[in-house]
Amino acid sequence: MTPDEFRKAGHELIDWVADYRERVVRGEFPVMSRTPPGGLRSALPTAPPTAPESFEAIRRDLDELILPGCTHWQDPRFHGYFPSNGLNAAVLGDLVSTGLGQLGLTWQASPALSELEEVCLDWWRQMLGLSGRWSGVIQDTASTASFVALVCARERSSNHGATRAGLQGQQRPLMVYVSSQAHSSVEKAALLAGFGRENLRTIPVDENFDMRPDELAAAIVSDRAAGREPCAIVATCGTTATTAFDPLAAVAQIARAEELWLHVDAAMAGSAMILPECRELWDGVESADSLVVNPHKWLGASFDCSTYFVRDPQFLVRVMSTNPSYLQTAADGQVKNYRDWGVPLGRRMRALKLWFLIRDQGVSGLQQRLRRDLEHARWLENEVRREPHWKIVAPVRLQTLVLRHEPPGLDAAKVDSRTRQLADAVNASGRAYLTPALIEGRWALRISLGSANTEREHVEDLWRLLRELAAAL
Repeated sequence: MTPDEFRKAGHELIDWVADYRERVVRGEFPVMSRTPPGGLRSALPTAPPTAPESFEAIRRDLDELILPGCTHWQDPRFHGYFPSNGLNAAVLGDLVSTGLGQLGLTWQASPALSELEEVCLDWWRQMLGLSGRWSGVIQDTASTASFVALVCARERSSNHGATRAGLQGQQRPLMVYVSSQAHSSVEKAALLAGFGRENLRTIPVDENFDMRPDELAAAIVSDRAAGREPCAIVATCGTTATTAFDPLAAVAQIARAEELWLHVDAAMAGSAMILPECRELWDGVESADSLVVNPHKWLGASFDCSTYFVRDPQFLVRVMSTNPSYLQTAADGQVKNYRDWGVPLGRRMRALKLWFLIRDQGVSGLQQRLRRDLEHARWLENEVRREPHWKIVAPVRLQTLVLRHEPPGLDAAKVDSRTRQLADAVNASGRAYLTPALIEGRWALRISLGSANTEREHVEDLWRLLRELAAAL
């Protein structure tokens, strides 16, 4: 493809993406893809093309093959999982990043990549209301950030055991503590970091699904008495199923007293902290050792852009650093080499999309949109509470609601069955998309508001649809 051909194709694709986003807002597609398992695979050639194909052919297949296989996360009627907002400015930042083709092996390999990330992460830190004691780096996802946090916790507890015999040299097994509502990625991170499932201790939660500090303290005492070595606590701000907030101040007090690493998973809910009125939800965060927030969820940066903050970057660098001769430069010691802040050696220029987003929206624009989403959630909560036989299952802390329809005369098993049927009916309708969740052994409908284009009319339509389908079951 020549530069002129690239320019022509690029203009067409920008128009195609812009048209697609307009069509999504107009509701032209069923929100959930109706492609059956294997549908796209069977429509694609089984072998690669021998001869070059025209861009027109590629472009045609986007419409005919790819779009039908997409569930439309940018649709204002998408209320599943979590908001994954790729605002237009962030999309353009991603485009420029790919076009520049920068690879951040060292500072010298791309000074712009490193220093833009450094500045953007400090902007982001200020937006979140965090003190200047925090330093940040962009990872791909919260799963990676949690893995890095637990590796650092492991190395601190073992006095950098990885440089000797690793975990095999530990006489006492290292323990990690999480609530029963923690994300599955935390368990995965603990397994990959070598702790083992048997050494992952699940702490009970209270009636609001928040971790119980008294149970945490008791578990630590019990493990020490049994010859185990407490190592790390992972507290969650905004759990996936119920948006529960573990009491960070109380948990941090235990972590300090017991000299344990405290990692805070605020992947989705952390973006709410650009609103000063929400910051009480993570009171105590300044006492944590590490923290993850994903701007690629509610905030609006296109996936993937997960920000990982630490209070002691030198410890992180000591654990993660590599310094072969071919990466050494005269600038070392004067600059940040982000290769030493995580697992990958090569790094994309992810900061561009965050930079584009913040500049395009401004802090006030981002705050306005999040406040709109919080208002939508409060409106829907009030509507549900007023309707007979509908129940709010968990406190509505931010923009996620967990609810259930409980007609009289049905036992728990039948209500659970109806709940799954109702979720399936909503998604099959094409008029909305949501995800069910298992809460304390019972199924509930989980509605995550916050798509960039979701307005009150879409929330009203969802509530109308839920009641209509529930009455038909």
